[in-house]
Amino acid sequence: MDIEAYFERIGYKNSKKKLDLETLTDILQHQIRTIPFENLSMHCGESMELDLKAVFDQVVRRNRGGWCLQVNHILYWALTTMGFQTTMLGGYVYNTPANKYSSGMIHLVVQVTISGRNYIVDAGFGRSYQIWEPLELISGMDQPQVPAIFRLTEENGIWYLDQIRREQYIPHQEFLHSDLLEMGKYRKIYSFTLEPRTIEDFESINTYLQTSPASVFTSKSFCSLQTPEGVHCLVGWTLTSRRFSYKDNVDLVEFKTLKEEEIDEVLKTVFGVSLERKLVPKHGDRFFTI
Repeated sequence: MDIEAYFERIGYKNSKKKLDLETLTDILQHQIRTIPFENLSMHCGESMELDLKAVFDQVVRRNRGGWCLQVNHILYWALTTMGFQTTMLGGYVYNTPANKYSSGMIHLVVQVTISGRNYIVDAGFGRSYQIWEPLELISGMDQPQVPAIFRLTEENGIWYLDQIRREQYIPHQEFLHSDLLEMGKYRKIYSFTLEPRTIEDFESINTYLQTSPASVFTSKSFCSLQTPEGVHCLVGWTLTSRRFSYKDNVDLVEFKTLKEEEIDEVLKTVFGVSLERKLVPKHGDRFFTI
């Protein structure tokens, strides 16, 4: 696997030797704006692989994206290869309808240590919950970013990531009550510990998430990509575009329902994704907001 091919994939042409916070932030932002958070493979009759070589082939050589276990795995590899001090961590995602965190460790997170300071780096949560900058591992401190204000809190060795969101304006009235809309201003995202993990720790959950009827990933096909101003999301046949803070601390959220024959072209032009097999779009009943 060639680190230069990764840099070319994400369009990164800046310093590759300065192992500082500026470089870390730059790498993260390049990745989230070029590599989508998506689960399209499983809705094309393919499996979501964990093996690093398979992920590299999918993400770098075939210009695809992936879910957190894939895109954060490739980010972990890239940062480690560059020489950053990295640790793979495991997270438990908050389930809003159930009002609790997942019982299984279903989210991969990367910790990076720079000059004795620890940061959380995550390129694999997508939608409007995606961080745009590394979060310093400090409990109780608000960390404002373009998408929202993020806050990490530690209690008895468990860290919690929360988000304080803006108001949102939806000009298309028929979508005001869409199940895709996040209605809460204060949003719990996930919890994690600082126990080091390996990719093998995620093997069983990787299988479960793409086979269980209870999984949101089997219920919905999705693709999400950050832009300099906001984020695009495609869930089933519904395309949404969010512009962060377009006026007076309000996000603009626009909806469009696509015809099935439009989906391939939208994937190419909006998300940079060309599928090799036919996608079967799906918008099931599992909770999934943008």
